[in-house]
Amino acid sequence: MAYVYGIGHTNSKVILKSANVDLNKKAKELTQDEVGRIQGIVDKNYTVGGDLRREISNNIKHLRETGAWRGVRHSRRLPIHGRTKTNSRTTRGNVRKTMGSGRKPSSQKT
Repeated sequence: MAYVYGIGHTNSKVILKSANVDLNKKAKELTQDEVGRIQGIVDKNYTVGGDLRREISNNIKHLRETGAWRGVRHSRRLPIHGRTKTNSRTTRGNVRKTMGSGRKPSSQKT
C-alpha cells in the first residue's frame, strides 16, 4: 500500500486496519471486496497521486509569489531547511573532491 504517492507506511497500516484487511496479506492475494474497501477509504480521506503533486506545486507557487523566504529558496533551487553551508554543496555546485594523502607512490625499480 505504501507504493501510492502520498501514503507511507504509517498511513497504510491505519487504512488496512480500518478496512479490516490483514496486514500480512500481499497485494495479489486481496479479494475484490477488500480492494474496494481500501479504495473507498483512500478516496474519502486522503489526497494522493497527481492531485497531491498539484497541491504541493500550487503551495510552492504561492510561496514564490508572496516573496516568502521558502519561496525564494525554492526558486533558486537551494535547500530550505537545515545547515545550508555544508549540506548543500552539491546543489550549489561546490563539490569538493577528496584527495589522497599527498604522497606519491614509490616507483619500483626493475
